[in-house]
Amino acid sequence: MERRRFLADIARYAALCSVVPTDWRVVARPRFADDPFTLGVASGDPTSTGAVLWTRLAPRPYELDGGMTGGRPIIEWELADDEAFTKGVRRGRYTAAPELAYSVHVEVEGLAPDRWYFYRFRAGDAVSPVGRVRTTPAAGALTPLRLGVASCQNYEQGLFTSLDHLSRERCDLVTHLGDYIYESGGRQGAVRTHHSVEIRTVEDYRERYSQYKLDPMLQAAHLMCPWLVTWDDHEVDNNYASDFGENGMESAEQMRARRAAAYQAWWEHSPVRVPRARSWADLDIRRTTDWGALARFWMLDTRQYRDDQACGDGTQAVPCGDWANPARTIMGAKQEKWLSDGLGASRSRWQVLGQQVPVAPFDSTVGPETKLYMDGWSGYPANRDRLLAEIALKAKNRTVVLTGDVHSNWVNELHAGFDRPGREIVAAEFVGTSLSSGGDGDPVWRGSAEVMPENPHVKWHSARRGYMICDVRPDAWTTEYREVAYVQRPGAPVTTPATFRVEHGKPGIARV
Repeated sequence: MERRRFLADIARYAALCSVVPTDWRVVARPRFADDPFTLGVASGDPTSTGAVLWTRLAPRPYELDGGMTGGRPIIEWELADDEAFTKGVRRGRYTAAPELAYSVHVEVEGLAPDRWYFYRFRAGDAVSPVGRVRTTPAAGALTPLRLGVASCQNYEQGLFTSLDHLSRERCDLVTHLGDYIYESGGRQGAVRTHHSVEIRTVEDYRERYSQYKLDPMLQAAHLMCPWLVTWDDHEVDNNYASDFGENGMESAEQMRARRAAAYQAWWEHSPVRVPRARSWADLDIRRTTDWGALARFWMLDTRQYRDDQACGDGTQAVPCGDWANPARTIMGAKQEKWLSDGLGASRSRWQVLGQQVPVAPFDSTVGPETKLYMDGWSGYPANRDRLLAEIALKAKNRTVVLTGDVHSNWVNELHAGFDRPGREIVAAEFVGTSLSSGGDGDPVWRGSAEVMPENPHVKWHSARRGYMICDVRPDAWTTEYREVAYVQRPGAPVTTPATFRVEHGKPGIARV
């Protein structure tokens, strides 16, 4: 750790120690005037023998500490084969801590593979909603997978109608690719009430998560099945890169303090395992999840370790500045090696990269000039082409990249590199639109007809709101794009405007 960061962290921790609650009383039978499970329940990070069960005690979510009055309440958790809990499987106790916002992360083990279970929590006389969780198939199994993919849910810009539909899809697993919350608000004409200032402290971020978690459609989607979650930028600051904030007004030390607050609140509100980190500002969320021998999920972090965006961010004509510098990274050297080594060692039928920003480039201008999106992998071309070369060598045409961030749907064929034309196709990228960010959206991007010929690797595009449903089998991967026509008023029906198929071991994406 750099000396400057070490001293800054020590100073923050010293200040924290002066205000951290020192009430160590363990409360075996807590009493609540209001329902402590207002934020719902969730499960995540499943394995063949277990999963994480999550909730947070918050009887009055917008008050300090969620309206909790101190102490360390004991929460009971139950797991059963049936929704009525007449066939109990596991049960236990968990002591919630005020330092972690009374969040609960139960890591259940000893379960049977490839099984559905029901779970719930008790605190005093209060009982939580009942959620469904399933374990993954045993090692070697090629059990099919029904996967939901979602991202980008801006509370103020639209209703979570897509999540309402997703909750009825009966998925085995959902991946959420980031922008679970938005750190700023107060847009003119907002659909729903939102704070008007950008948030920075852990208390601010906790309150924002509470606002989102109170949504009944989001809660229902979490009840359906376990989730694999990662973050993008808005969990901290729009388009932040490592210790660089969006507007450049915050120092590296200030950004580290903000990251620490944001990362802690993210963990407190996510069904994920105990973090590996030297400090909250260094929370390591890259991890793998195996669905038997059918698929290995690689959940990536393309925010914490990246270099600052080239050429001032935004969409820029290239080459420019240090854009083409081969030393620039979006993944960081350690994560890049971890993924490269892992792709070479994994024998799973499908390698699935769950990550934040588009890998495929998109030239947004007609003619010889090229304009690219600096916040995506196109802003880090050397790192992108190294990744694609590794896929070509170790997992060619059995790799699927799942992407969020850009509030629109894209289907992209990924080549062994985009540094020159004619490279072979080695992977598929399915970019999912937002759940609500950007408002109602449009069926097509205006001007796309003119620029699509510049991007022959792009097979389809739409800018409605929605999510993806993926049917994963040993011989093929099928992605159905679900869309709703509007989110700024309730009741939008869901449609499936396009379906695409990738055959295992064969290049290219076919429209079904």
